[in-house]
Amino acid sequence: MVRYHRMKGRPTLWLPGTDHAGIATQLVVERMLASEGIKRVELGRDEFTNRVWEWKEKYGGTITNQIKRLGASCDWTREHFTLDEQLSRAVIEAFVRLHEKGLIYQGSYMVNWSPNLQTAVSDLEVEYSEEPGTLYYIKYRVAGGSRSDYLTIATTRPETLFGDTAVAVNPEDERYSMYIGRQAIVPMTFGRHVPIISDKYVDKDFGTGVLKISPGHDHNDYLLARKLGLPILNVMNKDGTLNEVAGLYCGLDRFEARKRLWKELEETGLAVKKEPHILRVPRSQRGGEIIEPLVSKQWFVTMEPLADKALKAVERGELTIMPERFEKIYNHWLSNIKDWCISRQLWWGHRIPVWYIEGKDCEEEYIVARRAEEALQKAREKYGQNVEIYQDPDVLDTWFSSALWPFSTLGWPDVSSEDFKHFYPTTVLETGHDILFFWVARMVMMGIEFTGTVPFSNVYLHGLIRDSQGRKMSKTLGNVIDPIDTIKEYGTDALRFTLALGTAGQDLNLSMERLTANKAFTNKLWNAGKFLLQNLPSLTDTSAWETLLTHKFHQEESLLCLPLPECWVVSKLHVLVDTVTTSYDKYFFGDVGREIYDFFWGDFADWYIEASKARLYHSEGQSVASISQAVLLYVFENILKMLHPFMPFVTEELWQALPSRKEALVVSCWPQTSLPRDANSIRRFENLQVLIRAIRNARAEYSVEPSKRISASIVANSEVIQYISKEKEVLALLSRLDLQNVHFTDSLPGDANQSVHLVAGESLEAYLPLADMVDISAEVQRLTKRLSKMQAEYNGLVARLNSPKFVEKAPEEIVRGVQEKAAEAKDKLTLTKNRLAFLKSTVSV
Repeated sequence: MVRYHRMKGRPTLWLPGTDHAGIATQLVVERMLASEGIKRVELGRDEFTNRVWEWKEKYGGTITNQIKRLGASCDWTREHFTLDEQLSRAVIEAFVRLHEKGLIYQGSYMVNWSPNLQTAVSDLEVEYSEEPGTLYYIKYRVAGGSRSDYLTIATTRPETLFGDTAVAVNPEDERYSMYIGRQAIVPMTFGRHVPIISDKYVDKDFGTGVLKISPGHDHNDYLLARKLGLPILNVMNKDGTLNEVAGLYCGLDRFEARKRLWKELEETGLAVKKEPHILRVPRSQRGGEIIEPLVSKQWFVTMEPLADKALKAVERGELTIMPERFEKIYNHWLSNIKDWCISRQLWWGHRIPVWYIEGKDCEEEYIVARRAEEALQKAREKYGQNVEIYQDPDVLDTWFSSALWPFSTLGWPDVSSEDFKHFYPTTVLETGHDILFFWVARMVMMGIEFTGTVPFSNVYLHGLIRDSQGRKMSKTLGNVIDPIDTIKEYGTDALRFTLALGTAGQDLNLSMERLTANKAFTNKLWNAGKFLLQNLPSLTDTSAWETLLTHKFHQEESLLCLPLPECWVVSKLHVLVDTVTTSYDKYFFGDVGREIYDFFWGDFADWYIEASKARLYHSEGQSVASISQAVLLYVFENILKMLHPFMPFVTEELWQALPSRKEALVVSCWPQTSLPRDANSIRRFENLQVLIRAIRNARAEYSVEPSKRISASIVANSEVIQYISKEKEVLALLSRLDLQNVHFTDSLPGDANQSVHLVAGESLEAYLPLADMVDISAEVQRLTKRLSKMQAEYNGLVARLNSPKFVEKAPEEIVRGVQEKAAEAKDKLTLTKNRLAFLKSTVSV
C-alpha cells in the first residue's frame, strides 16, 4: 500500500513500532529467571522491571528486524515503543480523562483469571478448545427429607461445589417441582444448606436437569446470582489452590482437589457416577493454562457510550471495513460489548495512575493523578499534610496503550484534535482479522473519544499465515516459520509475492511449493532484465539511443504505426496498467499479483521476448531492431513499476541497472492510465498465437526434433494473409519452421492429403507435410509396437474391473483409481489408432 501510493504521488507514512506485550514478555522473563532459580517476588518490582528492560534490549528487536528484512517501507527514524516517554504520557492522560468523565471505574466482578500468570486476562485473550474430560454426577440431599430425597447434579468441576449458593431446576420440570423452595445440603461442607430455586435458564435436558449455582466460579452462574440476589462465594486463591472456604481441602491445587473430592464422595456414597464428556475448555492465549472464572477487584472502562460512536462511524460511511463481511462481525461485537477490564496484575507495563490513602478503604478512597507529586498534593488538600499514599500495584492492559497508537504516536495530547483531521492516515493494515476487536475497534473508539474523528477511513483485514497443512503456527506443534529463514532460502521478493497473493480476509497456507514457484518467477524477471540489457545499444552509441528514445508509445498514432507483435504487447500493457491500478485502488492485491504475473510470464517473456529475437538477431533493418528495443525497454520499465510494491528488491536492482536512471524506482511515478490500445492488433496477434501453438503441438505429437525446421503452408483469406505474412520471421522462429519453405495461400496446397491439417481459426489453417516431420515407415512400425503394448495394458485393467472379486473386496478408492486409469488408457489407445491409420493412409497415397 505504502509503495503504491508513494508512486502515485501521495504523501505517505508507515509509522513503525511495537507494543510492550505485557503478559507475554513478563511470562518469558519469569521463565528465564526460573531457569536460574530466581522468583520474581524475590527480586522485587524495580529489579524485575530492570531485568525485563535488559531482555527487551537484547531480544526486543527480533520482530523489527524481521519487518525490515521483509522490505517494509517504513520511516524507521520515527519508530515507537509503547513504553516510550511520549506514549506513556498519552496513556496516563487517557486514563485520567476517561476517569474524569466517569467512564473508568473500580469494582469486584467476574473476570478470566490466569493462575500461573497471576493476572486477569480479557475475554479476547481466552481461546476455547474442545478437549476430553469428565462429567461427574453427585447427590445433594434434600434437608429434612428421607435418604431417598436427593437431587443429582452433573458437573465438570466438582471442586467448585464449596462455592455453591443455590441449586436450580427448571420451573417446568415436573421431576423436581416438589423440591422448589426447600433446602439442599452441599456435600462435604459439614451440612451447609443452600436454597433449591427455579429458573428458566436451567436446561432440563443437560445432565440431570439440576444445576449447582457457583457464582464465584462460573460466568453464567455469576449473572444468574446477580439477577436473583444470591450471595457470591469464592473458594479459590489467586494461584489456583482452594482457600479456607473449602475447609479440609484448603491449600490443594484445584485439579488435585477434584481428584481427592471425588474419591471421598465415592467413600461417603454421594458419588453417583462419572462419564467421559467433551469439554469446551478456556485456555490462556499466552500461557496455555486453563483459565479460572474468578470474582476479583479490577479496573474497568464503560464501553457502551464509546461503542455507540464507533458504530455510527461505520453507519455514516466514515469508516469502511474490508472485506465487507467483517463489518457485520464488527457491528455485532460493538452492539453486544461488555465493559473492558483494563487492569492486569503484572509488573511490566504502564502502572495504573491511581494512589490510595494509607489506612483508608481502597474502593472508596483513592486519587487519580498524572504524577505521584500531583497525587500527593491532592491527598494533602483533602486529608491533611501528614497523609501517606501508595500507588495501585497493577498495570494497564497492553491493548489500552495500543488503542491510542494512531494519535499518541503523532503527538497527542500536545496536538489539538483539529489537527488530527488533516494528518490521520487513510488506511490501517493490521496483522489479521483475529485482532479486529483487540485493536482495530478499540483504536476507533479511542480515536473518536480523544480526537473527535475516526483515526482511519479504511480498515483492511487480511488472514493468518498458516503452515502448509492449514494449521495455526505454534511452538507446540513445531511448525513456526521464521521469515528470516525463508528469506535466506527463497529471497524476500518471493516471500512477499507469495504472501500478497492471498485473498483478503482469508487465511493463507504457506507451502514451500508456492515459494519455490515464486522464486522461479523472481529468477524469470531477473533473466528478462539480463536479456534486455544485453540487447540494448551501447551507451556510447549516441545515435542509436537518440533513435530509440524517439518512440513514444503513449500516443495513439505512434502505437498504430508499430508492427503487429509490438503493437500487441504495448496494447496489452496499457490494458494491464488500467486493470492493475483499479485492483490496487480496490485493495485486491491478490488480483494485482496474478494479473502482473500472467502478463509478464505469459505475454511478455514467453511471447514478446521470443518474438523480438526475430528483430534483434534475424532482421536486416536496424530501424525494426530499434523499435523492438524501445518496446522491450518501455514494457519492462512499466512491469518493474507495477511489481515494485510486491517485489521491491529485485525490481529496484533491475531498475538501477537500466540506462539513464535519474531516480530510484521507489520514488518513480506510477504508470499513466487510460493510454491507447489497439483491439484489432490484439485480436490479430492472438490468431498468430493460436497458429503457433497448433504447430508446436503437432511437432510434439509427432516427436519432431527441436532443432529440425519443417515446411508449412498457411491457408487463409487475403486479410489474414496480409498481416500474418508480414510476421513470417516471427512465425518461423517461434514455430521452428523453415523460413524459405513457409508459403501463404488462399487455397489447398497440392500435398494437403499427405500433410497434417491444423485449424487455428475460422479463416486460418495450416498444412504441415508429414514427410518433413517423421520417417513415415519407421513411425508406422513404432506405433504398431506401441499400440500392441497399450492394448495389453488396457486389457489388463479391464480384466481387473470385470472381476467381481476385485470390485467387491478392494477399497473403493483403489477401484476408482483403476477405473480412471482404464478410461485414460482407452483415450490414448483411440488416439494412437487414429494416428496410425492416418500414417498408413499417407503411405498408400
